[in-house]
Amino acid sequence: MSTASPWMHVARAAVALAAGMGVGRFVYTPILPLMQTHAGLSAAAGADLATANYVGYLLGALAGILVPALVRSRTVLRGSLIVLTATLAGMPLTHSTTVWAVLRLVAGVASALVFVVAAGSLLQHLRTHPPHLAGWAFGGVGAGIALSGLLVLALRTAADWRAAWWASAALAAVLTAGAWTLRPQEATSGPDPEVGKRAQRWFWALFVGYTLEGAGYIVAGTFLVAAIGQNSPGRVGGAAWVLVGLAAVPSTALWARLAHRWSRPGLLVAALLIQAAGIALPALVGGTAAASASAVLFGGTFLGICTLALATGAQLRFPRSVAVLTAGYSVGQILGPPAVAPLLHDGYRSALLLAALVVLASAAAAVVLRIGFPHRMVIVDGSRRESTEDARSGYSAPGALAPHSAD
Repeated sequence: MSTASPWMHVARAAVALAAGMGVGRFVYTPILPLMQTHAGLSAAAGADLATANYVGYLLGALAGILVPALVRSRTVLRGSLIVLTATLAGMPLTHSTTVWAVLRLVAGVASALVFVVAAGSLLQHLRTHPPHLAGWAFGGVGAGIALSGLLVLALRTAADWRAAWWASAALAAVLTAGAWTLRPQEATSGPDPEVGKRAQRWFWALFVGYTLEGAGYIVAGTFLVAAIGQNSPGRVGGAAWVLVGLAAVPSTALWARLAHRWSRPGLLVAALLIQAAGIALPALVGGTAAASASAVLFGGTFLGICTLALATGAQLRFPRSVAVLTAGYSVGQILGPPAVAPLLHDGYRSALLLAALVVLASAAAAVVLRIGFPHRMVIVDGSRRESTEDARSGYSAPGALAPHSAD
């Protein structure tokens, strides 16, 4: 990547995230109702398949922690994208829930590796550029969600669940080609600087909040289409998922821009509160308007929360923060579907309300993170100038990653 053309790096990373996350992980959400109708998949079995994917995601994140060279490898990125595409193509070849679970587990591992490679690349190679550039790259997840959602929506009346999986595999293959030349992050010249005690406390508050967010958001990320479909007419559920993706595309850049004026912990609190409202809305109000509002609120926050959390971890200079936070997020995702599975016998209302409460708990952790966090920083010619508040806190932040002003 040339420093004169950061948008090429943004484009490649966005396409990688669209394939690995938007399609590879989240296409299951709009396909789930089709599998329940045409393949006889029960709600409990659907939750089990979701959990298998999240277990795989955790394994991939842990691999990034234990073997840091993986997140700097172009071979790992390319191999993960190929494996992910193959798992999508394999889903229509069987009716065995065991095989489906294995395929979704492998897909989870591949998705996590794609994510940590792409996120690490963005945080390193774009660190001297405006934060909204990385935000647009993370918006690739939303683009993948919207594209795959449109595919599934178009196939709902013309074919069954098999065609939806084949189409998603073809889309992932096309996106893989676009991400083929993405340059991963490079090895640093020396060890990470020592993380101070206050920074460690902030990081672990962030970790707890991000783990809770993983548990809360994934319930909506898995069951939102099915839940809206129960209380709304026709194809509203599938259309809502497309709306989630469309809302997510610009959201990451928007939240990154807001970080110029307000601290990331404060923005995390706001985003989590908005998301909790979006998750609870379809459980409390039926109809197309409520479904659309829920989709916009959810889509407009879940990627923004992700980018804000990862950027905060990098700002705190915690070693391998992307992989560590992703692992916590994965633990939350594993716990989420089984926790709500007993509530699914009577529909999705109770599950969504519980998920909203968990996201509110995540917001409480973000409030703790915000206490004493250094909010003021001035960036001059790409270098850091600590404010009086930073000096008092004894905190040192990594330059262009943390351009904050007062709340």
